[in-house]
Amino acid sequence: MSTPATTPTSRRGQIMQTYQMAKRSDPRLGLILFATFVVAALVGFGLLTLLPGSGVLSLVLSIIGAFLIGLLAALLLFGRRAQNAAYTQMEGQPAAAAGALQMLRRGWKVDPVVGFTKQQDVVHRVVGPPGIVLVGEGSSPSRVKQLLATERKKHERVAYEVPIHEVVCGRGDGEVPLPKLVRHVQKLGRSVKPAEITDILQRLKALDAQRGKLPLPKGPVPTSMKGMRSQQRGR
Repeated sequence: MSTPATTPTSRRGQIMQTYQMAKRSDPRLGLILFATFVVAALVGFGLLTLLPGSGVLSLVLSIIGAFLIGLLAALLLFGRRAQNAAYTQMEGQPAAAAGALQMLRRGWKVDPVVGFTKQQDVVHRVVGPPGIVLVGEGSSPSRVKQLLATERKKHERVAYEVPIHEVVCGRGDGEVPLPKLVRHVQKLGRSVKPAEITDILQRLKALDAQRGKLPLPKGPVPTSMKGMRSQQRGR
């Protein structure tokens, strides 16, 4: 059964929710977007008037073109600042990396919280072109690394010969800050093909079945980045 398309009304609602979320961390967001629109539209109008042509039709086309240029510039800036605001609000929350990893697009499979300690250190799993990426986060780097090592051994038993990468999300030495996490994962290379990813996921099902139900960290896993990803993909 196919998923129903996003209606224009719900689309506008998503944009407004994202704007309100971003404005909490960026109070001047509305003013900055308006100024960006005006400046870009004026520059665009000036450039368009230099094109050959004259008369009312040329003026109308220049005005429409300037409006679209201004709107595009404002939307691009809005997307970037909203993303930064989301990272700012998510950072420090339990399992914040899981929310950021939802920005990964088609071809990636994200499984939040495949490993967990009572101190709320967690490991998330990403399966994609680099192979298996284990992303750990928590209050103690040493505990997180130990948890990652444990999860790596478990995964090696069922996904042997598959490249396994370990990433610690945080602000310490050797750690990857939350705003750079998705980019870091994407840059880990392309070691497996799409057909191999399907085989890896099948093998991991056996491992996941042995875990049983994991106790999730207190508080909800952040999902605001997932909503932003849907908007960027036009869904």
